[in-house]
Amino acid sequence: VGAPNVGKSSIVRAISSGTPEVNNYPFTTRGMTLGHVEVYWSRDDTAAAAVIPDPLQRKQKDYDPMENKQYVFSQLCQVMDSPGILVRNEDQRNEMESLTLAAMQHLPTAVMYVMDLSGAAGDKCSSVEDQLALRKEVRSRFPRRPWIDVVSKYDLGIVDGAREKLEEILEGDPYIELSIHTDLGVPELRLEVMKMLEEVRVVLDAMASKDARSARPEKFSP
Repeated sequence: VGAPNVGKSSIVRAISSGTPEVNNYPFTTRGMTLGHVEVYWSRDDTAAAAVIPDPLQRKQKDYDPMENKQYVFSQLCQVMDSPGILVRNEDQRNEMESLTLAAMQHLPTAVMYVMDLSGAAGDKCSSVEDQLALRKEVRSRFPRRPWIDVVSKYDLGIVDGAREKLEEILEGDPYIELSIHTDLGVPELRLEVMKMLEEVRVVLDAMASKDARSARPEKFSP
C-alpha cells in the first residue's frame, strides 16, 4: 500500500509469483493484482526457522525445501498489489482507492507501507510530504495490523530532511531501506514478511478454533 509510483509493483514481483505491470509513471496499477508467496515452516513453527524461497530458486527443477525434512509443511499466502492512494478527502477518492481501503478493512491483512523518498515519484501526487501524511492516515485506520514500513528505490537516494521527517512519524519503529535493483534489503524484507504472516496465521488459527468450538452441538444434562 502507498502513494502512486513508489515501487509497490516491483516489490510484489520480487517476493511473490505476481507479475504486475511496472512503469516509471503514476497510476500504472489500475486494479488489484494478486500473487502468491509460499512459506515453508519448520517444526518449531516460528518465522525465525521458516523460509520464503527466492524466485530464482523456485525455478530450479531440483529445488525442494521439503526434501531434507527440515521443513514440515508449507503455507501459500496471497500478496495483493494495490493501486496508489492519494491524500484527499474520502468522498474525493476514486473507486480503486476505495476498493484498496475496503480490502484492508474487511480482509485479515498484514500491511506493507511503501514510500519513495528520493523525490522521483512526482510532486503532483506522491510528494514526500503527501506520502508521510498518507502513512499517518492509513496507520491510524489500522493500528493493530501487522505492519512493515519500506523505503523503496533507496539506490536513488533520499531528499534532504525526508529521513528525519519519517523517523519523527515512526517514533522509533523500524523501517526497511530497499532497492530491488541492487538487492539491498530484499532478504530482510522476506524475513519481515514471514514474521507478519506468522502473526496473521496465529490470529486465523485462533479464529478457526473458536468457530469450530461454537459449531459443536451443546450437551445438556437430563
